[in-house]
Amino acid sequence: MSVHFTGAIPAGRGRRWLQFASPQAFYGPAGALASLCLSVSLLLAAAGLYIGFFIAPTDAQQGDAYRIIFVHVPAAWLSMVIYVAMAFWSAVGLVVNTRLSAMMASALAPTGALFTLLALWTGALWGKPTWGAWWVWDARLTSELLLLFLYLGFIALQAAIDDKRRADRAGALLALVGVVNIPVIYFSVKWWNTLHQGASVSVASAPTIATPMLLGMLVMALAMWAYAAGAALVRLRCIILEREGNSAWVARLAAGGAR
Repeated sequence: MSVHFTGAIPAGRGRRWLQFASPQAFYGPAGALASLCLSVSLLLAAAGLYIGFFIAPTDAQQGDAYRIIFVHVPAAWLSMVIYVAMAFWSAVGLVVNTRLSAMMASALAPTGALFTLLALWTGALWGKPTWGAWWVWDARLTSELLLLFLYLGFIALQAAIDDKRRADRAGALLALVGVVNIPVIYFSVKWWNTLHQGASVSVASAPTIATPMLLGMLVMALAMWAYAAGAALVRLRCIILEREGNSAWVARLAAGGAR
C-alpha cells in the first residue's frame, strides 16, 4: 500500500515538519531537545523532592512512610504512558513504514522498563510497612510485573533478530498485542477486590489528597516525563548512528568530529 498526498503542502510549514521524519534531519534537533529535557528534569526533580519531603504534611495513617509515593506513583504512571507511546510509534512504523518511528519505539523500551522496575521496587518498599509484605499477588502488582516482562520481551526479541527491519516488525506486533495490559493495570483496582488502594488523583473527580502532596506528585511526574523524553532522544541518536553507519552523512559527521 502506498500513501499519496492529494494536495500541495504549504512551503515553510508542513514540509518543514515532514523533513524531520528523516533520521538524518532529526539527529541534530534530537540532541538539542535531549539536553533541554534532561536539564528540565533535573530542576523539576529537585523541586518535586523538596515539596514531597519537606513541605508535604505527614500522613495521619501511614506517617512518613507514604512519602515513597512521590517516586512510586509518577514512576507507575510513566511505565504505562511510555508503553502506550512505544506501541503508538510501533504502529506508525508498521502502517507508514517509516524508519524513524521504529527507531523511536526501540529507544523508548529501555526507559519504560526502567520506570516499571522502579515502580515495582518502590511499591515493595511501600508495601512492607503498609501491608506487612514485600510482595503480594495483587491484580495491579501482577499486571505491572507483566508489563515489565513485555518491555524485556520487546527488547530481547529485537536483539535476537539480525535483520533490523524484521526485528522492528516483530517488536511492533508484540508491543501492539501487549498494549491490552495497560487498561488492565489502570482499572484493576476497580475490576477486582485487591489490596492496592484506588487512585488518589483522577480526571473524573477531585483529588483526595492534600494540595502539597498533589503538587509534589505532579511536579515529580513532569520531571520523570522530561527525563524519559531526554533519555529516549539520547538513545535514539545512538540507534540512528548504528543503523545509518554506512551512509554518507554519518561519515561526514564522523570526519567533522575527528577534526
